[in-house]
Amino acid sequence: MSLQLLRFVPLPEHVKPGGFDHAAVHSASGRLYVAHTINDTLDVIDCYSDQYLHSIPGLAGVAGALVSDERNLVFTSNRGENTVGVFAPDDEQSLVKIPVGERPNGLSFDPQRGLLLAANVGSPDIPGSFTLSIVDIERKEMIHAIPAPGRTRWTIFEPASDAFYINIADPAQIVVVNAAHPDRIAHVIPIPAAGPHGLDLDYENRRLFCACDAGKLLAIDLATGSLLGEAGLSGAPDVIFYNPTLHHLYAAVGDPGIIDVFDTSTLTRLETVPTEKGAHTIAFDAQRNKVYAFLPQTHRAQVFSDA
Repeated sequence: MSLQLLRFVPLPEHVKPGGFDHAAVHSASGRLYVAHTINDTLDVIDCYSDQYLHSIPGLAGVAGALVSDERNLVFTSNRGENTVGVFAPDDEQSLVKIPVGERPNGLSFDPQRGLLLAANVGSPDIPGSFTLSIVDIERKEMIHAIPAPGRTRWTIFEPASDAFYINIADPAQIVVVNAAHPDRIAHVIPIPAAGPHGLDLDYENRRLFCACDAGKLLAIDLATGSLLGEAGLSGAPDVIFYNPTLHHLYAAVGDPGIIDVFDTSTLTRLETVPTEKGAHTIAFDAQRNKVYAFLPQTHRAQVFSDA
């Protein structure tokens, strides 16, 4: 076994049917921030004690959280109000909201330039609403709106290539934005499986891991965009995280409700760990080697340690 169940963390009850979305951990404080989308809040968990601390309210339709340890900042994508939120972990009252495109979801950040990218899922009823918003954090304003070729999914920033990488559901591809020229798409990486969704990075080996709705986990060479390998998933995935210490990858599959654990050296599935139906989002605490799954039916976080 790889993932060992430690405990459950009760979280606030849903105000109506719904659940959670993306989460991130602030390394210095050991605080985990998870988007409690249906409650319009960011729930905060102490990763040392695995206790719920409190919730940050007033984030309409919050879909994602991202942490910059370099800048000591937390970002939120507030899909219900077309804004991103920015605050310091030790000063939640400092939260400011910045208008972006239609229904922001995925977030990535260039800490050197202070540029935040919000991948906006848009609406099929609004022409041209699939966009990428570039936000200057110092100026607290959106400085570029880049048309996207389709519905956006998750995004990451890779400092060695100085670029943002953004999954596009259809057409299946990863679009690349050069952080030095953040007003356009620099190039495109075609993806040979339908519905690129979860995205993470192996910095050491310069590989992208892309989990697709077609039930495929792909390893992509960052320099060339070529396919290095693939593996089958237990279903349509959402969030993935890479553990560089153990060379493990965790993929959340909401239906049937499991986490697939892979050895990334061989792209071999090590185990399938049950969570709860609809649990499509997880978090990874690299400092304490823990994985958190967010359970929408019982409004809890399920905490695992990776041996």
